[in-house]
Amino acid sequence: MRHIPRKRFGQHFLSDKSILGDIVDAIAPKITDFMVEIGPGLGAMTMPLLERLAHLTVIELDRDLAARLRQKEKITVVESDVLRVDFLALAAAGQLGGKPHSMRVVGNLPYNISTPILFHLLDVAHLVQDQHFMLQKEVIDRMVAKPATSDYGRLSVMLQWRYDMQSLFNVPPACFDPPPRVMSAIVRMLPRAEPKELKVAHFSEVVKVAFSQRRKLLRHTLGKWLDEKNFAGEFDVQRRAEEVSVNEYIALAQAGL
Repeated sequence: MRHIPRKRFGQHFLSDKSILGDIVDAIAPKITDFMVEIGPGLGAMTMPLLERLAHLTVIELDRDLAARLRQKEKITVVESDVLRVDFLALAAAGQLGGKPHSMRVVGNLPYNISTPILFHLLDVAHLVQDQHFMLQKEVIDRMVAKPATSDYGRLSVMLQWRYDMQSLFNVPPACFDPPPRVMSAIVRMLPRAEPKELKVAHFSEVVKVAFSQRRKLLRHTLGKWLDEKNFAGEFDVQRRAEEVSVNEYIALAQAGL
């Protein structure tokens, strides 16, 4: 029976075999990898991955699709909203020989909740070998953006603190069924081996305040916030948020406000 894509889940199923081959080649699975796929859908990427893996764990919210996937061999199905999944527990389940086994996370993320998913995965970046996602190209442009560009923002800063990222290639709407109204792309995310230590919640607040009114000079937003925190250090607030580098935001978060 043909599955009807469900709008509430943001379902757009990748159907172009050539693009699928390019994606799997970019991921380059190895048979012993502990890999987790988010949003496998109809299994378009799942099956090519399984050809190279001994086992695959998938996270699928749609109960009908989850039921179909359970009929496949070498698959563990986690039927859940990905934002509710305990990735720490998944990592523990993926231990080999009693030693932590780095997760490789892949998926065609639901575009309507892609940013919350990326932030959710920040908590387990230390357990991840790499991440390969298909996302709206506009989101990936923001993820990899450099300072002093229109795409540079909160998402850029938060993720670049923790990952080295690369936009690999675009995926046109015609490659999906049904076609989305936006261009998609593939991103590779490699967790930094030694990220600068900070309190993530505090860092997030600093960046959020800075970009709350990005067209205004920081003295109107972050400057006032720093005054309220009795910040005694030096920080140039006569700039806009997008003019401040990731390392400057990190240093400010480390200042012990």
